[in-house]
Amino acid sequence: MSTGLIIAIIVVVIIAIALIAVLGKKGRDRKLEANRGQAREIRRDAEVRGAKADRQAAEAEERAARAKKEQAIASEQSAEADKHRRAAHERQVEAADLDPDSDPDEVRSQQQSGGGIGRGDEERGRGEDDGRADLGGGGERGDQGDYQRGREDERTERER
Repeated sequence: MSTGLIIAIIVVVIIAIALIAVLGKKGRDRKLEANRGQAREIRRDAEVRGAKADRQAAEAEERAARAKKEQAIASEQSAEADKHRRAAHERQVEAADLDPDSDPDEVRSQQQSGGGIGRGDEERGRGEDDGRADLGGGGERGDQGDYQRGREDERTERER
């Protein structure tokens, strides 16, 4: 083999190696760019999901705050109703103290035993109208169960 042929073969091999190296680098560059594009898409998707999660968390906090506010209002209303109930009972006791046909101790014991206000007056013959509305509703002792069911319905309604 002549020296010229050996030099030509070496040059061709060097050119082939350089060409393979250049093509390999371009292939890696294309792959890296594709990976970068995919990473950008994933980041965008993550941002969108993060924004949705933040929005949902804010909505949940807002609902919780509204529920807490409603609970506070319900508690206030319950306390106010209890205050009115006690005031009504005091008025019933006051009326019983003034009424010569009434037994104030019996009215007091009704409150302590959970009998409610205005219960049983008609049964005992004390259904006279003194110009005030019957605050407790119902007139017979049998209505006491209705009263209790009404209280349970009120509690259920407040819990909603």
